[in-house]
Order: sequence, then structure tokens, then C-alpha cells
Amino acid sequence: MALSAFDLLVALVAVAAGAIASVSGFGIGSLLTPTLALHIDPRLAVAAASVPHLAGTALRFWMLRGHVDRGVLLRFGSASAAGAFAGAVAGAFVRPGALRFLVGLVLILVGAAEIGGWMRRLRFDGASAWVAGAASGLFGGLVGNQGGLRAAAMLGFALPKASFVATATAIALVVDAARMPVYAVTDGVDLTGLGPLIGLATAGVIVGTLIGERVLSAIPERAFRVVVATMLIALGVVVIATA
Repeated sequence: MALSAFDLLVALVAVAAGAIASVSGFGIGSLLTPTLALHIDPRLAVAAASVPHLAGTALRFWMLRGHVDRGVLLRFGSASAAGAFAGAVAGAFVRPGALRFLVGLVLILVGAAEIGGWMRRLRFDGASAWVAGAASGLFGGLVGNQGGLRAAAMLGFALPKASFVATATAIALVVDAARMPVYAVTDGVDLTGLGPLIGLATAGVIVGTLIGERVLSAIPERAFRVVVATMLIALGVVVIATA
């Protein structure tokens, strides 16, 4: 069966998203959600993107499992999962358009602050880590940009590149476990009808994840945060353009 132009677009974006996520810890939901929303309801696109997101995240976690920072995972990650659950539930009743513009603006500002050196003065510890996790999870669950918001908040922790990506990936798995049952209940029937498209996106993400793992190992440690910041700015522009 021949692939449509939209199918090819989804496949290409999925490969790119998987590769970017392997380098920065985010990108799958952030790029696939607006792409899928070109042809399906934006709320359903968030749920559909969660399936390839889970597949790519699980593979990435397996490859980087030895680098997870357990302290950040416990504090920031658990709060992020709780926020994501609340956001996924609220997302069934809230249209994400206006929020996407706000999220895009936040991503651009955080990326610019990191490049300018201001983010390095910010460190999340104690209660602030819980608040940052809950807020990033809540808004990510609402608009389908969990990873970008999570990475923006995680710049507030002093983590080397492998720990940054590994911990972001571990948190993403926890978040997926919190939100996917909600999507199964609210959108399960509709997602079944999108099976072939979701399968194509999942395959693309897996290929991209394997490619991106090699790219991550080649990035110098001193340049990693700038790479993440640049990706946040680019993602913010995409989010605003597709809001």
C-alpha cells in the first residue's frame, strides 16, 4: 500500500524527533503532536503521539539507564508525573491552542537565558524542584510538550550530558505511565482507528533514537547545554507557529 504525502511527513518528522530526543531528552511529542494535528484533532494528536513517545523513550532509557540521577528523578520526576496526570485529565476538556503560544514563549525565553548565562544562576533544590516538576508536567500534559518544558526546567540542575538525557528519559517513562491510562480511557476508540499511522510514527522514532545516540556521544560536554538551549528556542518557534 502506497504511503500518502502526510504519511511520509509523519515518518520523516518521527525519525528527526527520535534523533533530537536522544541528544536533548525531548522532541518526540513536541514535534509529532503538531505534525499529527495537521490532519487530526489537536487533543487526539496529543494522545496519538504518546505511543511512539513511549517506544522511543523506553529504548533511550535502556541505552542510558546507568546514568540516571536518582535524586532528581525522585523529586522533580515524581512531581512531573503528578502534574502530567492532572494535565492529561484536564486536556480532555481544555483546548490547548492559547496555552501552546504561552509554552512556546517560555521555551524561547529559557533557551535564550541559558545561552546568555542567566539560567546557570538558577538552581532547583528542595521545594523548588517539586514545584518546577509539577508545573512542567501540568502544562506539558495539557499541550503535548512535556519534554521541552521538562528539559527547560532541568537546566536548573547541574547535570552532565549523559545524566541530563538519562534522567529526563527516566522521568518521561514515569510521566507516560501516569498519562497513558487516561488517554486509553478518553481516546482509546479513536486511537485504534489511527493504528497504521501510529505504527509508522513509532517505527520512525525508533530509527531516529538509534541515530541520535551516536550523535550524543560526539557532542563535547562543554557544548551540551548550548545545544539544548538552541533546540529549546527552535522548538519554541515551532510551537508558536503551530499554536
